[in-house]
Amino acid sequence: MPRFSANLGFLFTEAPEIDRVAAAAEAGFKAVEMHWPYHVPAADMRRALTRSQVTMLGLNTPVGNAATGDFGLGALPGRESEFQQAVDQAVTYGHAIGATAVHCMSGIVATDSLSAAERTFVDNLKLAADKAAQAGMTVLLEPINHRDKPGYFLHRIEQAASIIDQVGRQNVKIMFDCYHTQIMQGDLTRRLKDYLDLIGHVQIAAVPSRAEPDEGEIDYRTIGRFLDSLGYGGWIGAEYKPRGRTEDGLGWLASWTQDLPSSARGAVA
Repeated sequence: MPRFSANLGFLFTEAPEIDRVAAAAEAGFKAVEMHWPYHVPAADMRRALTRSQVTMLGLNTPVGNAATGDFGLGALPGRESEFQQAVDQAVTYGHAIGATAVHCMSGIVATDSLSAAERTFVDNLKLAADKAAQAGMTVLLEPINHRDKPGYFLHRIEQAASIIDQVGRQNVKIMFDCYHTQIMQGDLTRRLKDYLDLIGHVQIAAVPSRAEPDEGEIDYRTIGRFLDSLGYGGWIGAEYKPRGRTEDGLGWLASWTQDLPSSARGAVA
């Protein structure tokens, strides 16, 4: 039975970030996730989550210097200290607000630096995973497609699995974003099955539009039923860019709920 979380980096953006928690709760979500909420004081975010009785699943490490093109630091040789500072910030903030995971972003790497980048990422993740473990948190690795983010180092599920094997920490998992994976590789159900034990979180959005998951080339009802058949017990993150006002586009969630037995409807979101 699917459980959906709302990604507040994309959803309910009509409201200030702190108010999106309540908006998600009012829409029926029992969990949320965020990208970079660091400008909101942790104590304020924690109160908002507690008041709305919503679980915070995860957040991203800071990207670095976005003005110069940074989109993560984990696989960038020579910037290890900056990455560990980003991890420290994410873990400290995440622990303070009760988050369960931190997505460690690898960054954009030149094609002639891939071997060095992989070694750097593996070494960085060993330290990051140990820091996250002390806070009771999981480290998530998300392959991101090269159409949206050319040159992003981590871009395939198999690559993520190999890196996890090299890191050798039990609290490092894959964030399986169906949108990114469909664009880069396809064959979603086979990869979900093959890497189920390594998957810590799933995200969804329409392909190619990245809008609500009720259009495009992926049948998410089939994906949801398949995850159920595999026994996946985690959350499915709604990380899409709404076609309009977020609340007006939640018909996909209501429709999914209506298809469930009445005894299960309260547990969908």
